[in-house]
Amino acid sequence: MTTATRPARSPNEPLVPFAELVAEGARAGAPAWLATFRRGSAERFTAVGLPTSKDEDWRFTPVQGLARENLGVVRRPAPVAPEALKPFLLGSERGALVVVIDGRFEASLSHLPVLPTGARIMSLAAAITEGIPEVEAHLGRYATPDVTPFAALNGAVFADGLFLHLAAGIAIELPIQVLHVSTGAVPVVAPRSLLLVGRGASVTVVESFASVGGTTGFTNGVTEIVLGRNARCEHLRVQREGAEAWHIGLTEVSQERDSHYRSFTLALGAKLSRHDLRARLGAENVETLLYGLYLGRNEQLHDNHTAIFHDQPHCNSWEVYKGVLTDRSHAVFNGKVIVQPVAQKTDAKQTNRNLLLSETARVDTKPQLEIFADDVKCTHGATVGKMDEQQRYYLKTRGIAGRVAEGVLIWAFTAEVLAEVTDPGIRETLEKLVRAELETMIG
Repeated sequence: MTTATRPARSPNEPLVPFAELVAEGARAGAPAWLATFRRGSAERFTAVGLPTSKDEDWRFTPVQGLARENLGVVRRPAPVAPEALKPFLLGSERGALVVVIDGRFEASLSHLPVLPTGARIMSLAAAITEGIPEVEAHLGRYATPDVTPFAALNGAVFADGLFLHLAAGIAIELPIQVLHVSTGAVPVVAPRSLLLVGRGASVTVVESFASVGGTTGFTNGVTEIVLGRNARCEHLRVQREGAEAWHIGLTEVSQERDSHYRSFTLALGAKLSRHDLRARLGAENVETLLYGLYLGRNEQLHDNHTAIFHDQPHCNSWEVYKGVLTDRSHAVFNGKVIVQPVAQKTDAKQTNRNLLLSETARVDTKPQLEIFADDVKCTHGATVGKMDEQQRYYLKTRGIAGRVAEGVLIWAFTAEVLAEVTDPGIRETLEKLVRAELETMIG
């Protein structure tokens, strides 16, 4: 009696891990529109599989190791105590707190204060079950399965996440904290957030990603943000998962006329992290501000890919990303600004700066401008280097030398982007996080 074996995988055949999860997601009972989206996502991921070094957008980010990673089997997660969450909270605890455990909204750990009429913060799964029409109208319309293979994977397997809807004119004064916690209980944590900010509404949302238990895990999150006319949104994204974690994230932003989107991202954790941030300026007089900071040590890899689509005239975008790297860590930055022919009077600036603290740290940076209009002001630039010896000498002549001088210079380098966080309490907490990490890096 012979045992059948699967033929060896062809070199041209896509590597498709998590096949059972994807198939299960495609079969999951759901409204017809969501079932169609899930099936399309599953088919897309099955067709393309994990990116390889031959994919231009992924050639510096080796994610094929996910297929070999022992991520464990699905098990019942141990209860997460409220005390375990406190180290991951940012700023004031007076605002709304949404806790998502292993991709599922956890009401018992969340705190949702009384909200104005026209504001909703709730489980995405509950919003789908209730048949809220805005969910069907927007979910998956921006972070489509063809944006990245991991967007397709999330679309096939996500179970829950956050739904936020602010009707016209609603202003939420205190930040809304969304804490995504991975426990290692499931092989793929795939939260999905849908944030709809209506005409003239405003909100600050802080998404934090953390892990408990020190287990290896894979987080694959997607956030879709839709800003109505004259809406304002400040969106902070803080990633500090465990040292053995994999983290892939996608944020898609759609902006209508006169809207303002302000983003700050901080990457500290995971052994490999990647965040794609894409903003589409779909009407006139839109402003988009992107700020980022990443700190790498040991053999961490931090990858930031951004894309700003100037689809209409009279829009402004400003982007500043900075990185500090030591040991054998590796950073990747790829920033695209695409200006369509109709997008006259565009004003776009993009900067990426990197500070290397060791001989073995590495940065691959690629700022890009694709300009098809002729009446624009667009600039971009990137730098990679060590600490300025003249600055070091200047401090030494004033009695500041050695590690103290290094700390002063490195902090000054990072403080520029941290200063762009507008909420004082959150900014203070982030500054403490960054100072602590820099102390570890400097030694």
